[in-house]
Amino acid sequence: MATDIKVGTTGDSKPVWFVKSGGLESSGVSSAALAWAKANGFDGQAARVLTIPGDDGEISGALFGIGKDDVRLVAGKLASGLPKGEWHIAGAVREPELTALAFLLGGYKFTRYTKKDDAEVTLTFPDGADQKEVKRLAKAVTLARDLINTPTNDMGPMALEAVVRTIAEEHNATLSVIKGDDLLTKNFPMIHAVGRAGSQEPRLIDLAWGDRNAPRVTLVGKGVCFDTGGLDIKTSSGMLLMKKDMGGAANVLALAGLIMDAKLPIRLRVLIPAVENSISANAFRPGDVLTSRKGLTVEIGNTDAEGRLVLADALALADDDEPELVIDMATLTGAARVALGPDLPPFYTNDDAFALEVATASEAVADPVWRMPLWQPYDAKLSSRIADINNVTTDGFAGSITAALFLQRFVAKAKIWAHFDIFGWNPVEKPHAPVGGEAQAIRALYHLLKQRYPAR
Repeated sequence: MATDIKVGTTGDSKPVWFVKSGGLESSGVSSAALAWAKANGFDGQAARVLTIPGDDGEISGALFGIGKDDVRLVAGKLASGLPKGEWHIAGAVREPELTALAFLLGGYKFTRYTKKDDAEVTLTFPDGADQKEVKRLAKAVTLARDLINTPTNDMGPMALEAVVRTIAEEHNATLSVIKGDDLLTKNFPMIHAVGRAGSQEPRLIDLAWGDRNAPRVTLVGKGVCFDTGGLDIKTSSGMLLMKKDMGGAANVLALAGLIMDAKLPIRLRVLIPAVENSISANAFRPGDVLTSRKGLTVEIGNTDAEGRLVLADALALADDDEPELVIDMATLTGAARVALGPDLPPFYTNDDAFALEVATASEAVADPVWRMPLWQPYDAKLSSRIADINNVTTDGFAGSITAALFLQRFVAKAKIWAHFDIFGWNPVEKPHAPVGGEAQAIRALYHLLKQRYPAR
């Protein structure tokens, strides 16, 4: 990253004033800075940075626009908008932790294949920010972004397993992996079917951490490391971003890291079916009927609806433990993006009280999500003439809802289940995020879990 955040100021630190739209006159800046701002047409426009010249011609400070409604996370623009050097915020800010976090997230750069920049812009922690928590969150978001941004030649099922192994070692978690034909022996037939055509063996990665007697929380993440669509092959343009089809896995790993680092008093389990949906002589076919771990038979209406198949086997395993809470995350449907766009992930749950907790946490930490209905009449759209269920509908309507209804069939014993249909990608630059892989919903879920299970 080209940014850093530190404690305390030095004599070289310059002030930056936060200015609301229309609030220039009351911002507290000097008359000279006020005149300079007016001469340059600055009036607190969101994400605009205006440097202020000093008497010696050097930069003496800066003005930063936060918009009419004090736009949240807009402070991420400071990372790229401020000149090189040390900076501190002049005065108080309304949400110091979000301000500090936004700055760090705005400085993110994916540098695995390019030259790494040394820190150039440094900001002092605003008063009131929990420094440890901010850095914990920034680390988690960076992990999710890095994993999604890494192309599949370096982030296939084997590499994804290696990442989980490193995380497990860091937090003294246990790890087990079932792969290849052992998936058939141990009854994960749909994970095997989807991944068997790949050059790397499909696998189910299973991480466990925490007191065995603590409340059980299980995270399930879709780990399709690349999705060609299978025999129902995608177009070339449709494959361009398919390295991100393991975004669910990336996000649950980032969330798991937050939970373990904060030592929340839960029994955490993370399940990641890691596969490639490839094309080969042994690829599963449209029209095939697969028997799931749960025993339900699934007719394959389309091989490009593979994510729900691998999730179904993993969810059935998660359900065996009768956990208090199961959360799955997946880059599952284009229909979710049609409905809500790339920035607002829909979520589904069978528990109204939990849905309210999610919505409240989402608002608290500026991590947007939106509840969508598990509309039961649409469940009939998944019917099959020859099997218990089809993996797709025939009319193409309500694709995100019917995908969630498909997954719901495989969760019966868990007290609460929630499904997040994330995009995991920023198609356009934001103040706190460049174009590329993104963490979605994990800050909201972490905030929720901290409320439910406060650290001792």
